[in-house]
Amino acid sequence: MTRIKDLSPDEMPKERLMQSGAQALSNTELLAILINTGSKGRSSLDIASTLLADCKTLKTLQDISFHELITFEGIGISKSTTLLAAFELARRLNYKIDKNTSQMIKHPDQIADILYPQLQFENQENFIVFILNTKHQIIHQEILFKGTLNSAIIHPREVFKIALKYSAHAIIVAHNHPSGDPLSIV
Repeated sequence: MTRIKDLSPDEMPKERLMQSGAQALSNTELLAILINTGSKGRSSLDIASTLLADCKTLKTLQDISFHELITFEGIGISKSTTLLAAFELARRLNYKIDKNTSQMIKHPDQIADILYPQLQFENQENFIVFILNTKHQIIHQEILFKGTLNSAIIHPREVFKIALKYSAHAIIVAHNHPSGDPLSIV
């Protein structure tokens, strides 16, 4: 068991973050800061280490449910909700499209660059439509369908409906492959 107060200041996660910045911390240390306090003889570092060891990857941890999370020793309702809120904020940060962008879409790679952060951790196939104006700038993006692990059923009527709703000059449709292959998004 590692007690945080027994560590030297240059080993304490919060102090290290203040001195060296968040990028200098390990995943365990960042998670320990979110967990904030230990419980029943276990420090926040111990709890974070156990969570990461059991989940194996950050993606698995990000996808964990509230009910799964509270089964871990030292994780109760408060810590669980804090972690889930942080994971959702990270997800949303990657989902944002700058609505004021004047970037002209000229190549499929530009769409892939927009979609990859949004879809890289999805476990279901998603079918997305981008609505473009006359300058080929994105004016709207929408996930029209969420499918299963390997398929999404799309009806053309829904694609045309959204295109008409936003008076599209052009549309781009895309979908992901939950296999995680970044080259198969568009």
